[in-house]
Amino acid sequence: MPATPPPVSFDPDHGLAVLRTPNSVYALRLHPDGSPRHLYWGAPLDTAALAALPPAVSPAASSFEDDAADELAPQTGARFGPAGLRVRFADGTRGAQWRFAGHRVRGGELRLRLQDRRRPLRAELCYRVRPDSDAIERWTELTHLGPEGGPEGPITVDRLDSAAWRTPALADYRLSHLVGGWNSEFQLRRDRLPVAETVLTSRRGLTGHHANPWLAVDDGTADERHGEVWSTALAWSGSWRITVHRDPVGRTGWTGGFGHDGTAWTLRPGERMHTPVFAGLYTAHGFGASSAAWHDHLRRHVLPQPERDLPVLYNSWEATGFDVSETGQLRLARLAAGLGAELFVLDDGWFGARRDDRSGLGDWTPRPDAFPRGLRPLADEVHRLGMEFGLWVEPEMVNRDSGLYRSHPDWVVHSPHLDATELRHQLVLNFARPEVEAWARRTLDALVRDHAVDWLKWDANRPFTEAGWDGHPDPDRLWIDHTRAVHRIMDGLRADHPGLRIEACAGGGGRVDLGMLARTDQAWTSDNTDPVDRIGIQHGFSQLFPARTMAAWVTDSPNPATGRSTPLRFRFHVAMAGALGIGGDLTTWSAEDLAEAAELVARYKQIRPLVQHGVQHRLAPPGALSAVHYASRDGRDHALLVRRPGTRFGHPPAPLRLPALDPAAHYLDPDRGREYSGAALVHHGIEAPLPAGDHASCLVRLRRTGD
Repeated sequence: MPATPPPVSFDPDHGLAVLRTPNSVYALRLHPDGSPRHLYWGAPLDTAALAALPPAVSPAASSFEDDAADELAPQTGARFGPAGLRVRFADGTRGAQWRFAGHRVRGGELRLRLQDRRRPLRAELCYRVRPDSDAIERWTELTHLGPEGGPEGPITVDRLDSAAWRTPALADYRLSHLVGGWNSEFQLRRDRLPVAETVLTSRRGLTGHHANPWLAVDDGTADERHGEVWSTALAWSGSWRITVHRDPVGRTGWTGGFGHDGTAWTLRPGERMHTPVFAGLYTAHGFGASSAAWHDHLRRHVLPQPERDLPVLYNSWEATGFDVSETGQLRLARLAAGLGAELFVLDDGWFGARRDDRSGLGDWTPRPDAFPRGLRPLADEVHRLGMEFGLWVEPEMVNRDSGLYRSHPDWVVHSPHLDATELRHQLVLNFARPEVEAWARRTLDALVRDHAVDWLKWDANRPFTEAGWDGHPDPDRLWIDHTRAVHRIMDGLRADHPGLRIEACAGGGGRVDLGMLARTDQAWTSDNTDPVDRIGIQHGFSQLFPARTMAAWVTDSPNPATGRSTPLRFRFHVAMAGALGIGGDLTTWSAEDLAEAAELVARYKQIRPLVQHGVQHRLAPPGALSAVHYASRDGRDHALLVRRPGTRFGHPPAPLRLPALDPAAHYLDPDRGREYSGAALVHHGIEAPLPAGDHASCLVRLRRTGD
């Protein structure tokens, strides 16, 4: 029996590096000029077959261009595509030229060392694979090897990407990516990739509502269950850029990392700069398999506590706005506990002089007129009611009308030679400044400790504008160092308070990425809680992120964002597809609504293990009918959430096929007492028991019999 090949191997005689995941292989080969070049990414091949592959040569190669398939493209040589590394030396020379300087293999990690031929500059291209994941994690480390005060001086880094990726030659190319805006995040777009450079980016200092650093490429024929798909995701929560290049003869690849156009950083002698992880994943079985593989990777290697259930939460914002008081919050807490909520979150308005969005940000002490006894009595009562206590914070922002701004106006991100743009009447604090990071860490630590806080909803309601750092020799570092400080603070809070959980928020889904989810438990998906709109938002979100990370609320009707009226059951059946929350004004709900909500919360808790820990299958995309299927890992238990926003000519929908079931098994619907043949459900489908009319929905549970 042949020996199992190692997850990572490097053959120095042939310059061949091979990385293996359970269902894919990635290979690269050293070029004679010393640069590592992409060789293969796709279905498993043995090492001999990989070694026999010819080097990747563009059909357009000529005396006019090389189009090298670089693992990290410099701006030197006959390369005219997007460069992943752009450097400037003190004498005005631009670009690096490499020689190979060695490698290191340690378990599932490979490092390739590249040394500039003439300059004291070293790059390490880093790769990591894991035995239970198909994701390949890549990043770059760049080091200035010169001595302090040496003749080279600082090196300017105009671009430092984490990785470059290539697909094989395909008949055509289609790009899948996520677009949107505030209240319309995570809109999935699938477009034929133009022969051009397509730039996906955020210049906002946040991951962004308008784009997300995830993309997928296929040949235009893949669907949920069939076809090869290559996809990547960047683990970065600040500004970023990914450039996809399809050349006129059909070669397609992309390069990406942190930072956006127009920013540059100084690399000083002895200094090392490392990039965030840019992970890639290949599947031969369509977009559904790609999403499932990403969900598994996040559960196993990204999320901080994936084994814990996410609680059913109640958030007070839509009930009270800024008009908060201890009495009002206690009333809401008792109503929420009666519904079966497990977490009560006090939102904006509880601190400083905060009576509207013009004041108070930065002063993180309880508002005396709203909470004359402080927050501890509220927290204690919430705990007595059997719920955890959560608190909304926006630590990166400040109002001019605040004690913090009056004491430290120099702490904001701003160029003193430009008028400062205020959005939502607030400015951004520069967390890249060590004293600001230290203040935030102390303040939040005391807040959690003194008020028995179990949950922080960390918001960020505006992007960077006129970003400057007066007097700093390397002012663009704030674009990197601010984000890293946010990450460090979150990591430190979790380490010091092991039970604490954090929800990511940025005016809705403006900061959702693998870097943020590595230190938060769920993300607020959108400020738009309209269930019809949320179906599309949740569909896009699910392309990369698992359902357990997707905060989904049931709010009032008519919806505060859209004015649309929908039944309570429909709102629940949309929100139950993620981490369920409730955000309406419970004091206005009828006794019948409260009773129905309590019943639906209990139903969610029955299927929560499937939604939060199972495997998700998208059965029907947003449209006349949408449906998602959640299955337990052992295939025994299943839940279907079926939603029909509107009727069409009065015709009933076609049966929903359930291809993930075992056709040889039988399944029982315990709620309706019906038993089904697995083959019939796979090949014919199930007729969802939807009520008549618009905004109809249902939950169907199935259990495999004979277990």
